[in-house]
Formats: sequence, C-alpha cells, structure tokens
Amino acid sequence: MPVDLPQVVRAVRALDVAPRARKSSYPAPFDRVADGREKRALGDVFGLANFGINLTRLAPGAISALRHSHALQDEFIYLLEGHAVLITDAGETPLSPGMCAGFRAGSGDAHQLHNRASEDVLYLEVGDRSVGEHVVYPDDDLLAQHDSAGQWRFRHKDGTPY
Repeated sequence: MPVDLPQVVRAVRALDVAPRARKSSYPAPFDRVADGREKRALGDVFGLANFGINLTRLAPGAISALRHSHALQDEFIYLLEGHAVLITDAGETPLSPGMCAGFRAGSGDAHQLHNRASEDVLYLEVGDRSVGEHVVYPDDDLLAQHDSAGQWRFRHKDGTPY
C-alpha cells in the first residue's frame, strides 16, 4: 500500500523565500542589533535538520550579529554582493564578492560582519545545528545556549537569565 509523503521541495529561487518574521532571538536591548538585517532561512525550506543555511542581507550600517564565538558549531560565510568588514579577535578584514570565511567550533575567535558601505551586502551563512551549543559574546553581557527543544536561552555572564 503506498504511503502519502509530504510534498518535498526540490529547488527554489533563494530570494523568493520569505524573510524570517522574527528579526532576532536576542533579548532586549540586544535585539536591536537586527535592525537592517534580513535573513531567509533556506535550509528550513528543505527540512534540513543537521545544518542551516541563511541568505542574509545587511543594509548600509548594519551588522550580522553581536560579535560571538561558538563552542560546538562550525560556521561558514560566503559573500555574494557588496563589501563588508569581517571583525574577529585578530582585527578587521575587508571582504568583497566571492570571498569566504570559516569559523571552527571551539576556536574562541569571536566574529561579526559589518556593512560600512553605502550598498547592501548579501551573503550566505552556513552552520550546523548542534544541540547544547554555547555562544560567548565577549563585548556584551550575554551568553547563549541552544537547548534540546531548539530554542536559544540567554543569560547574563553571571548566570542570571534575561
């Protein structure tokens, strides 16, 4: 007897995927970091469970995230359009279309992208979906943990919850 399977999405035009309705999972006042940032969760469209892919647009003056480092997740970015500045513990690196960067889990190297140009920046970001992930934000009073339900839980550095 045939089994009815849900419709499987095979291919989409990335820019046709609706942007995430929720701009940020950060608690206030850190949620304002998402102003000028638009993410399209491409991996979710295909039901990918082991890693995520976002097509992210940064308006002029916007940043990708608070500067952060991952304990368990590898992260990779690939710049498609525009010019951004990659900020890491080692300093600043200008990025142009076709350039990419990777951040190894557990390296402690905090990173973020900043669009200091007058045109939008468009890039792909890829990361795994490690349960139990811990994220450190060295410039802010913030720590994050990805729980078993797939939710981010935020705490102050002294351990008190937001």
